Amino acid sequence: MLQIEHLTKTYGEKKAVNDLSLHIRPGEIYGFIGHNGAGKTTTLKSCAGILAFDQGTIRISGTSVTDDPIACKRLLAYIPDNPDLYEFLSGIKYLNFIADIFEVPKDAREQRIARYADQFGLTADLAQPISAYSHGMKQKLAVIAALIHEPRLIMMDEPFVGLDPSAAHLLKTIMREHCDRGGAIFFSTHVLEVAEKLCDKVAIIKQGRLIASGTMDEVRGDQSLEEVFLELEGDGNA
Repeated sequence: MLQIEHLTKTYGEKKAVNDLSLHIRPGEIYGFIGHNGAGKTTTLKSCAGILAFDQGTIRISGTSVTDDPIACKRLLAYIPDNPDLYEFLSGIKYLNFIADIFEVPKDAREQRIARYADQFGLTADLAQPISAYSHGMKQKLAVIAALIHEPRLIMMDEPFVGLDPSAAHLLKTIMREHCDRGGAIFFSTHVLEVAEKLCDKVAIIKQGRLIASGTMDEVRGDQSLEEVFLELEGDGNA
């Protein structure tokens, strides 16, 4: 589904991502863990086609994001950690705008908007301007917008920040159902307990380099994910 091979991205003299290789397969929820500035957001934005990168290849369902970015964008959805929405639009106009971009048929979009807005408790607020939304409401709207074209790959940067417990639980359920249908999810998080319970696989990145990856049991061993993360983060030789 998502193949990252030898990805390198440099800002000036700093390598934000250094020779990173990861494979996220259909059916997998893949967690991406690291401290602030480790390279998680840079990696996600490179995969989404937002950032150009210096070396390596990124392919989505076999298609290169550099050779055919439009084809790749049709297959994915990306939710940043702080979604920038068109706040002068109402919620429903924004969702229809996104549906227009992805050419979602009228009947399908109406059904999906109604279902997800009801699940996230946003139905009554869709007529309001996004500028009147709280941070949590904007996050919910961004999630609905990401789901509206039924992407095969969903990438999220700290998706649970700002969500209330009910919405966070719903999002976890949606993530699992998406992968059970053959989709894939690649997301970053600081909430290690969530990653430990939710993810099929996990990768830990430090200073732009991959320092551990694999199934949860392979990475964790007989320790908790938090213990492994703190141990690897504190290892100056890692």
